[in-house]
Parts: sequence; structure tokens; C-alpha cells
Amino acid sequence: MRNNAVAMEVSSKYWKICRIGLSSKKGYEYQTVPLAQAFWQQQAIASQKANLQATLNAYFYTRDATKNRAIAGLCLRCYVSYPILKACQMLDNLFGGTNFTYQDLLPFVLNDDGKSLRIIDKDGKTQLVLNNQEVTAPSTYPLFTLEILRTYKPNSPSSMSLENWAYLQTKQNKELKNFLSEFGFKHLSDWALLNKVRAKQLERLSDRDRHLITAFHAVYRRDRLGQRQKGIKKCPDPSESQLQEMRTCLQEQKIVFNSTGELLKFLKQIAIQLRQYDIWSYRESLETYDPETGNYSPRADLPKDFSNEADELEGRELLIFLQDSLKIALDSAIAQALNTQVENLTKSKNYAIFAPQFIPGLRLYYGQGMSLAEIAPQLGMSNWDRARRILNPGDLLQKIRMLTVQQLLDTILEKAKEMGLTKIPPEPDYLKTVSEQIEVFIDREIFQEAAAEIRAGKNRSLDSLYAKKLLSHLDKY
Repeated sequence: MRNNAVAMEVSSKYWKICRIGLSSKKGYEYQTVPLAQAFWQQQAIASQKANLQATLNAYFYTRDATKNRAIAGLCLRCYVSYPILKACQMLDNLFGGTNFTYQDLLPFVLNDDGKSLRIIDKDGKTQLVLNNQEVTAPSTYPLFTLEILRTYKPNSPSSMSLENWAYLQTKQNKELKNFLSEFGFKHLSDWALLNKVRAKQLERLSDRDRHLITAFHAVYRRDRLGQRQKGIKKCPDPSESQLQEMRTCLQEQKIVFNSTGELLKFLKQIAIQLRQYDIWSYRESLETYDPETGNYSPRADLPKDFSNEADELEGRELLIFLQDSLKIALDSAIAQALNTQVENLTKSKNYAIFAPQFIPGLRLYYGQGMSLAEIAPQLGMSNWDRARRILNPGDLLQKIRMLTVQQLLDTILEKAKEMGLTKIPPEPDYLKTVSEQIEVFIDREIFQEAAAEIRAGKNRSLDSLYAKKLLSHLDKY
């Protein structure tokens, strides 16, 4: 009986769409889409125990402008609306706090009400609206759900599940990232990543790739200095002349590229490796839904699962090793983040005068549970917003989290190398998998509770391991 209920709950995701709900306190609501429900039930009867999502894919990813194709797409649009909501809630859980809530994020990505029939044009790019006569017209209002379907590759051997793809694409949505950048959560372009590559990252690259980075820096970084002086903030794509100059530099190292296009392709491949350290961009689910059973299972497209390696490390011993390593990494990350923030404030033209108040302000916040509004007058700050800009506990948490992941990743990779589980530098897929598992681990152990404390507002209880460790470091200043 329970299995039938689970199956019904899973199947309803194909005909109940999650959409903006202005009258709901939650900010969203679930609405039945009768056309999708009827189509789903029809296919379920015809297919019996077949994979019904694959059936919907077969309809939708054809090139025919038919009503069945559009309705199958409507079912899939309902389905991806759930991981869109889940991604927004996760971003709120990790980084929201006093900055924003998931309800603030929904309008950027949850813009499908399930009322229109749509397909993708033969060009593979344009969204088309289908009317009652099955005549199509270009959409004037693109839907994010349909954009997710447009970019998904269901038949690719390396493709992740549709649910995980929707989850990842939501976090990489351009409008969403622009909104989040206002709170300090910036997504770096390939060229910004290459321009700001760190020594630890260089160590993991091959000799050839390090030579490419050296040539890139010699040309691109030099020109960026002039661009900044002209007020150009974003890192633009490298120009043809810059790429040609890089080719010349590389030829002196006996590294030959047949064209600037080939060089550009290799630079982007290096950026993919570097982006494994960009925790913001690569946080995604490691499990898939089985639509037949309603259960989660490990993604088939991933390489060897980290939990399997736990068995090789005798399970419990690995857990002890991880917990001990996590404490060391957290201590190191807190010290590094505090020192860097004090140094940055000291060098800032606008905030240097407040640099000495950064540590005392955090003591008041974490030691006495005071709000930023209460802290501001005690530190001689004019208003709450000034205190937020100087102290910004949420931003500090995010930086410490990122540093913790990086340092714990280094420790685990070294351990894996000792045991012969991986080589150094590791394969990009292996590195990505392990870093994702580390994130899940440290969030469960530390950062979910720490983020919840910040969101709690007044009368917060700051008893998390993160708060205690941070206070311990603040007392040393």
C-alpha cells in the first residue's frame, strides 16, 4: 500500500507543477495541470512498467511540431519545477540568512505556470508556443523550465539525471547569479578563474597546462591592469591578438597549437579543472530518483563513489579520520578568513577606519548574541547597513566554508594517494565527485547548523561548533 502511495507521489510530479503562489506564505503552490495528468495516465496504461520518463523524452526530443510532443514537454516541465524549488531553498539554507530568502529567488527561475504548450524549434534554441490549431509562434516570454529541457541531453551516456540537471542549471541561472552577486556571491568566468589561479591549483595541473597558464598570465594579466584602470571590471574574452601572442610564447616552450581556436579550447578545458574549486558552481545532487520505485539511488554517470572508498578505509576509521581532519581544516580556514578580512578592510579606502572594529564586532555578534542593529552604535557605525557591510557574518561563513572544503579536499586526496586510490593530479571527474561528497559531509557536520543560527534573528542561540570555534579564534586577537 505504501509503495503505491510513493509511486503516486512520484508520478504526480509529472502533472502537478510547482509555481509562484502569491497568496501562499511559502511563496509557491502546487497546481494540477489536467492536460499533463491525462497524458501521463494514458502513457502509464500503454507502457505499463516501462520507464515513463524515457517515454516522455522520446516524445519531446523529436523534431516534430505535434501536440503530443508539447504535452510530453508539459509533463517534463512539471517535473523539473520541483528541483528548481529545491535549489532555491538550498541556496537560502546555505547563504540566505539576513540577506535574502528562497522566496526572493523564485521569480528568477520559477516562471512557468503550466498553462501554455511549448516546444523547441528545429534550430535547437528557440522556444515556440503551440496554439489549438498546432500552429507555432516564437515565444515572447521564455520559460526557464523549457530552457532546462532544451539543454538536457537525455541520450548521452555521460548525462546526469533530469532532476540533477535541473538542480544544477538553477544554480547557474544567469539572472539568479546576478541577484546573488549583490550579496557577495560571485560566479567567476573562465577568464577570471584563469587570471586568479592559485598556487594550490597550479600544483594539480600537468606541466603542459602550467605552461599554458604562464603564457595566459604573461599576456592576459598584463592587459587586465590597463583594463582596470579604464574601469573595465569584468574579464572579457581574450582577443585574437592576445591568443596569437600566447601561441608565440608557447612555441618558445615547444608547445605548438595549430590555431588560436585550438588554444582557446585548451584554455577552457583548464578552466573546467579549476572550477572544481568553485564550490558555488558545482554543488549538485549525487543521487537520482527512480520513477518506478520512488527511491533514490547513486548517479550512474559518476565515477567510483566516495562511499565505496569508505569501505576500503574500514568505514569507521575513515569517519574518525574525516572528523579529525575536518576540525583541523575548520581551524585553519577560520584563521585564514579572519586574517584576510582584517587585511582587506585595512587596505580599503572606504572601510579602513572600521578595520579595528571587525574583531570586536564579531565578538559581540557571536559572544553576546547581539544583532547588527544593536552592534552598530556600540562600534560608532551610523546604521545597521554599515555594520552588515563590515561584519557580514553570512559572507564570512561562506568564505570559511569554501576554505574548509579546499583544505579538507587536499587532506583527503593525499590520503587517497597514499592508499593508491587515485593519482595526483586526480582526474577531473574524480576530483569533482570527492569535492561534492566533502560538501555534503561538512554541511551536515557544521555549516547547516551555523547558517541556521544566522537566520534565526533575535534571541539566537549560538552554540554550534562553528560559533564556538570562531569565538575561540576571536579571543586570540
